[in-house]
Amino acid sequence: MDPKNVKSELVLILDYGSQYTHLITRRIRSLSVFSLCLSGTSPLSAITDLNPSVVILSGGPHSVHTPDSPSFPDGFLPWAQSNGVVVLGICYGLQLLVQRLGGEVRVGHKQEYGRMEIIVEKSSALFGSDKVGQRQVVWMSHGDEAATLPPGFHVVARSDQGAVAVIENPSAKFYGLQYHPEVTHTQEGMEMLRRFLFDVCGVEAGWKMEDIMEEEIKVIRDTVGSDEHVICALSGGVDSTVAATLVHKAIGDRLHCVFVDNGLLRYKERERVMETFEKDLHLPVVCVDASNQFLTKLKGVTDPEMKRKIIGKEFICIFDDFALALEKKIGKKPSYLVQGTLYPDVIESCPPPGSGRTHSHTIKSHHNVGGLPKDMKLKLIEPLKLLFKDEVRELGKILHVPEAFLKRHPFPGPGLAVRVLGDVTEGNALEILRQVDEIFIQSIKDAGLYDSIWQAFAVFLPVRSVGVQGDQRTHSHVVALRAVTSQDGMTADWYYFEHKFLDDVARKICNGVRGVNRVVQDITSKPPSTIEWE
Repeated sequence: MDPKNVKSELVLILDYGSQYTHLITRRIRSLSVFSLCLSGTSPLSAITDLNPSVVILSGGPHSVHTPDSPSFPDGFLPWAQSNGVVVLGICYGLQLLVQRLGGEVRVGHKQEYGRMEIIVEKSSALFGSDKVGQRQVVWMSHGDEAATLPPGFHVVARSDQGAVAVIENPSAKFYGLQYHPEVTHTQEGMEMLRRFLFDVCGVEAGWKMEDIMEEEIKVIRDTVGSDEHVICALSGGVDSTVAATLVHKAIGDRLHCVFVDNGLLRYKERERVMETFEKDLHLPVVCVDASNQFLTKLKGVTDPEMKRKIIGKEFICIFDDFALALEKKIGKKPSYLVQGTLYPDVIESCPPPGSGRTHSHTIKSHHNVGGLPKDMKLKLIEPLKLLFKDEVRELGKILHVPEAFLKRHPFPGPGLAVRVLGDVTEGNALEILRQVDEIFIQSIKDAGLYDSIWQAFAVFLPVRSVGVQGDQRTHSHVVALRAVTSQDGMTADWYYFEHKFLDDVARKICNGVRGVNRVVQDITSKPPSTIEWE
């Protein structure tokens, strides 16, 4: 997908390291406006090439007083003014705007974190004239504050403690918020973003999934030559399935799908997924059983990062072998590999601005954004790489992927390897985990809770506990249950089960799975944890 060809005005977010930056992107898209995230330290040409209508400077953990604090490139503000681009600074972005325009930012007398109230002091298109004198609950997270505003700016709202909360210079089209409108804790945050985009910036809502589908089909056809063939790695998840369906719509039978049983699948996953591919989706899929190959390479490996790297490398080896076999069959060498990379994969694999690192965090290293070998023979096609998970599901509906399949909970690329802590080949950890996971998920479905949960699964812990089963003392395994709610997978809250449900599930597991005598529940959100355990 080429951002320049999207039938919508672009809102560009310059990322300065805030944990909420991705939420700004997502909230804007929910208003049917196309938004993208770019490193805040990108060169000016990278910004101007995208031709945004609006630029938002995100928050971040930095202070503008430190010499190595990240900033937008020289020439950015003059370019924005000369081209009528509206600029909004959020938190650190506000402070950056104030400092670079000649104002003063100082360490706050009282640092402000968490829920706080602000008071609207002046009529502004950001709030509306009827809001003057009213209070709003917002989410603050700052130690520095604007002390002296640049020429042309005035204060629109202040915090209860008197700190500058909202500023504007309408003639220059520069605005600033010291709080985060993108988080749900800011009660009128979405209304603020709506007013800013439509009333202040005059942006028109034009982000439609039908347009994205048409554009992506065109891009695929332009990329893949009329006589070239493509391989798609199907995992059985929503992302790769929607990607395959989209590519199949674009190039037809020149798409060749392969489903790899790596020995790390869930209970009866292979049989269930292949049946869906063949009967419901009518995709041409070859199943490759490579379980021994993967488990042999993983034997003795306990480091999570090493496990992901090994799995990623083995997948590519299999795809290369599949491509060679396909070449012999059709007399033409496949040129491309389709993967279901999503925008969160891309975002989470970018180095945080101001970190001093040129390489990404290894959050998604099993994925193509971080884990593919440099000598890979196949070129990548990633038709979903600018979409969030819920957007992929919306696209899948348009492509007539069965709704029951679209509602499936996400399953990680490395499979159960990231749900067995430690060596996945040790003992019967995989078999125990499959049985526990099946009981947990089926119980959720039976209770009518499956569609209310973003993702649920079991985890095999590398510890044993003492128990009593069948009037005998046991020293058996501990498993954990994890269930979260989320919109896009970037943030998540743990799901609140009724005690009766948890009691029933724990009894079923301990009575039905040999080798387990203790069940615990993971009740941490993302952040600070991730959704998966490894």
